[in-house]
Amino acid sequence: MAKKKDTNELAKLIVDIATGEVEKPKPDEGKNPAAVALGRLGGLKGGKARANKLTSEQRSEIAKKAAAKRWKKKKDGE
Repeated sequence: MAKKKDTNELAKLIVDIATGEVEKPKPDEGKNPAAVALGRLGGLKGGKARANKLTSEQRSEIAKKAAAKRWKKKKDGE
């Protein structure tokens, strides 16, 4: 895992990237391309597979919980 930068280090990196002193790091750098493709494939299948497995009652309950959370956020934000 990469070392987390503090605020000053992050600010310097941003300035260095903006001035062209350092290239912007690529997000997939250091990852195995085959593993990335496999993970994406599973992600594309996951939601549909889960939805097909759930009963209509289960989907309804999940939707009700989600709506309740959204409304709670709106009420708390006022």
